[in-house]
Amino acid sequence: MEGDDWTQVRCRGVRGAITCEANTREAILAATRELLMVMMRLNNIHVEDIASAIFTTTSDLNAEYPAVAARQLGWHEAALLCAHEMDVPHGLKSCIRILLMWNTTKKPSELHHPYLKGAKDLRPDRSIEMEELIAQIAAELEDEEEVSPT
Repeated sequence: MEGDDWTQVRCRGVRGAITCEANTREAILAATRELLMVMMRLNNIHVEDIASAIFTTTSDLNAEYPAVAARQLGWHEAALLCAHEMDVPHGLKSCIRILLMWNTTKKPSELHHPYLKGAKDLRPDRSIEMEELIAQIAAELEDEEEVSPT
């Protein structure tokens, strides 16, 4: 990388995690969709810019592949991979983690890595409460409405 030219598109990784309420297909897909949508919203990620994603679950979540949720959201061109996390005795249980690689001009310092629900304990510095996120999105929508001509 030469100089400070941040206008070049680069492949960046953004990560996030969420806990799942149950080891059921529905619960795994719902939690994964929630995390994916938050990751995409916070980082302004467009599906066509996604290069690949790695989904991991703790060993107690095996009722469905979390990547199915990405396909449900229209991710038909991205390379997706599922795996289990290491089974560390003191590790967080019922957790889905995602490492998403996408093409962007954003600097690493501009990326948002959300940790939701019980996963906020993994990275308290990056945890997001849903009420806080909903308020942030509502404020952004209000700003957009004020700017756009009616």
